[in-house]
Order: sequence, then structure tokens, then C-alpha cells
Amino acid sequence: MERVSVRLRIQRERWPRPALILTDTPRPRCPDCHGIGGWAHTCVSPEGEYDGTDWFECFCWDSGKRWKILPVPHFRRTGYSDEPPF
Repeated sequence: MERVSVRLRIQRERWPRPALILTDTPRPRCPDCHGIGGWAHTCVSPEGEYDGTDWFECFCWDSGKRWKILPVPHFRRTGYSDEPPF
């Protein structure tokens, strides 16, 4: 039986509502993906034309493991002002 461990990190989610989330990360010493979490495969049509890129997720990582821990308020940037602060 393989031991599964979760390597958590905090990220900021911007959509649909800003929040802080805990998410799983790929295993750093994975022999298959080398810590990237998967690999990209370029698809080519039978005519030899570029047909897009597919992403294959490695078994060491589950990108769907995400837990929202804290909603963050919206901040609107209004730009800089030339007015003094007093």
C-alpha cells in the first residue's frame, strides 16, 4: 500500500471571489514529473500541423484538492494622487 501525503501551500484565489486557499502541491522528488506536477504533450494532426497541447497530470498530485480558508475583501486601486496626505 502506497503512503499518500499531502503537501499543502497557501495560494490566493482571485475568481469568482478573492480568497485564501490551501492547495496540494506535486511531490518534489517524483521520478515521473520531477516536481512539476505533470507533463505537456504537443499534438500534431495527420497533416503535420500543430493541433494544440494536452496536459497530463502526474499521479503524485491532485490539482482538485483545494480548501477555501478565508475570504479576502475586494480592493479597488484608484491610482496615485498628487495631493499631499494632509
